[in-house]
Amino acid sequence: MIATPIGNFGDLGPRARECLGQATLVLAEDTRRTSALLAACGISRPLLSLHDHNEADRVDALLERLRRGEVLALVSDAGTPLLSDPGFILVRAVAAAGFEVRSIAGPSAVTAALAVAGLPTDRFVFEGFLPARAGERSAALARLAQEPRTLVLFEAPHRIAATLRQLADAFGADRNAVIARELTKTHESIYRGTLAQLAARALADADLARGEITLVIAGAPAAGEGDAALLARALPLLLKSLPPARAAAIGARLSGVPRAAAYALAQRLAREGPGADAAGGTRDSAAEEG
Repeated sequence: MIATPIGNFGDLGPRARECLGQATLVLAEDTRRTSALLAACGISRPLLSLHDHNEADRVDALLERLRRGEVLALVSDAGTPLLSDPGFILVRAVAAAGFEVRSIAGPSAVTAALAVAGLPTDRFVFEGFLPARAGERSAALARLAQEPRTLVLFEAPHRIAATLRQLADAFGADRNAVIARELTKTHESIYRGTLAQLAARALADADLARGEITLVIAGAPAAGEGDAALLARALPLLLKSLPPARAAAIGARLSGVPRAAAYALAQRLAREGPGADAAGGTRDSAAEEG
């Protein structure tokens, strides 16, 4: 398991170069990208694709190669294998078959972003990419809104502006966050601020929505009087895909607010429609943006 650079080829260490050069076969998510990396390092080895769509089908043949004494190297397109990348099925099968699995440590966008974020790193949770479907994404955001640990996400550049708005709605506009863009590359940029500030920046700065993005978000504050505010943020999101009773049940568990009170609020929001807010009345979008 060999970690590869997340942008700067100079980050491939001597041990990783040596192991790649000695491998019988290099398994790569995208053989074209890995071929470019190997060529830049002066390494020539056989390559075989291993990705989400063929991993399970390749396991038996790869185990047979190991039985013949071959050494397989697994890399992802960038960073550490298995972190939002293929390899879990293969590693599990190789370990279960009694073969040795070694890790050649190196770059990771997760740890690189945490190192520069200036947010607590003693405890953190990595969520990878949020669900793409609206209902699943709303449920995930409602669940994560009360997560006390620092949160690390990946996001596609074309979705970052919308995601920041959704995060501000679900977590609160004043939650601190950091966007680490194009880490280790020529145009590396770090953006700091509240979720509301970063959402506004994403609309004003076209460069923010370019390249590879890692998002680091401060954990939720300790539970207390803020639970009612959490419910008020979560219910409108949950009601987009769930009936009031179900949305209230989830909202009550997330916030600690009694279920009866959560259900009453959910019913009112459902009656008044998407333009209503939890405090009563309708939302003023200009005021929200300000």
